[in-house]
Amino acid sequence: MDYVMRSVRAEEWPLARQLRLDALQDPAAPVAFLDSYEAAVARPDAFWQDRTAAAAEGGDVRQFVAESPEGEWVGTVTVLIERPEDDVRFGEPAEVNQGHLVGVFVRPEVRGAGVTDALFRVAVDWAWSLSAPRLERVRLYVHENNPRAAAFYRRFGFVPSGQRMPVPGPVPGPVPGPVPGQGPGPVPGQGPGTGTGERREWELEYVIERG
Repeated sequence: MDYVMRSVRAEEWPLARQLRLDALQDPAAPVAFLDSYEAAVARPDAFWQDRTAAAAEGGDVRQFVAESPEGEWVGTVTVLIERPEDDVRFGEPAEVNQGHLVGVFVRPEVRGAGVTDALFRVAVDWAWSLSAPRLERVRLYVHENNPRAAAFYRRFGFVPSGQRMPVPGPVPGPVPGPVPGQGPGPVPGQGPGTGTGERREWELEYVIERG
């Protein structure tokens, strides 16, 4: 594999923007990202400049990319540093200093070629290398309807923590009513009461603890 795994540079914001837009047009985007192509494409250049500079230079965010020999970016993952005293971005509040992997994307044509493994290895190794703060674990969230991603995370070494968070935004829609012959109790994963509420989708937390 001739791809190089490295951090982004601030001046590369046009490439970072394009890779994000490509990711948001992937068929798996609805269950992989809490963002939309329509929202992202409308953001001004200043947004992408600030975002990329923070991910290149900031101590609490680091974006890694996989670059081909021809200079094409074929994948990315970002590490967020979370401390117990920090404001919560998404998920359960941090109980220890931890990394949080977000924005995972690998182009379809290189999936299965080791790029995702290499990106995760450089991201997790960077997280473990920090001394201020020293991280005790790395986590990520995966949508309950994204089994392919969940299978990769398990193979890499992440394990479910048992924590889950509702997907932000409106509840998708109605669920079936009560099952004939059964009582009106709640249906697991659905609205309360009679079972005529709405189906809630979930993001599941996976973690790697420091060894």
